[in-house]
Amino acid sequence: MNGLIGLLCLIWGFNWVFMKLANGVFPPVLFAGYRFALGALVLLAVCYFRRVPLPRWKDLKWYIVCGILQTMYFNLAIQISLEDLSAGLTSVLTYSMPLWLTLMAHFWLPGEKLRLRKLAGIIIGIIGLFIAMDAHWGGSTGALMLAVSSGLSWALSNLLIKRKLAGSDMLQFTTWQMVAGAVGLLLYSAIFEHGTSHWGVMPVVYVVFSGVVGSALAFVMWSYILSKVEASKASISLLLVPVVGVICGCLFLKENLNPVVAVGIVLVLLGIWLVNGGGKPKAEISADGPSLGSKPYEPGLHNIPRGATEHSLYRKGE
Repeated sequence: MNGLIGLLCLIWGFNWVFMKLANGVFPPVLFAGYRFALGALVLLAVCYFRRVPLPRWKDLKWYIVCGILQTMYFNLAIQISLEDLSAGLTSVLTYSMPLWLTLMAHFWLPGEKLRLRKLAGIIIGIIGLFIAMDAHWGGSTGALMLAVSSGLSWALSNLLIKRKLAGSDMLQFTTWQMVAGAVGLLLYSAIFEHGTSHWGVMPVVYVVFSGVVGSALAFVMWSYILSKVEASKASISLLLVPVVGVICGCLFLKENLNPVVAVGIVLVLLGIWLVNGGGKPKAEISADGPSLGSKPYEPGLHNIPRGATEHSLYRKGE
């Protein structure tokens, strides 16, 4: 699973290069609409050939809500806040999502209790992201709150996936939430956004990569990961996405890499390591440590059922 999470971070991080390039030839919200519309069309085709049934209404209503939260509103909030905030600060506030999701999970997801180690790891990771992104605090209160709300909306969507859609078909879910989000983005762009698109070979490449790989494939991967891994552990790993984006920007867009970025990357990795329980004794049963008051299992005669004999235990184990 760690390999799949790493691959997802590479895909979404590298996709930042295409999104930055696309901002020069498309209005930003319209590009997001194109990206997710293409991703939705690809996933609809996959669902058709795999004979995935249409969603039931009790599931579809949650698909639409998640599509509005993590696809439509998430991208709108980012683009609007970027008008008044730096890209680095916007990224940090957006990727505060693991903090909000961990707090929500503590109250609403059984078995995902907040531990001091986990909270410390998330805070250290976000501080590291702040340093790595060379973020500078500034901008209007409205823009700051809007950027924070993008992370909150993403966290709320992930909470709904874990709580309401745990037994759903993740391919079906990803497809229809993307349909809902793409429709919302295209409608917003048509009504409120002004600008022209400059089509050509490379703009098509931007849309195709971001739509097929960065949206369709990546969001199927994310939905699968979230369905299998504890919410806080899955989400904290996504702090690597903007870090990978910065590194890819230096490699492919000739952007400058500040030496301080290395310190930020180390802190991000440390935060991920703490949340995922790195360095814990193998004897511990829970990744976050035993709950207060619990007693470890101690092998011994007191654990053998009364009346059992060595022969009966051997026969039972056959």
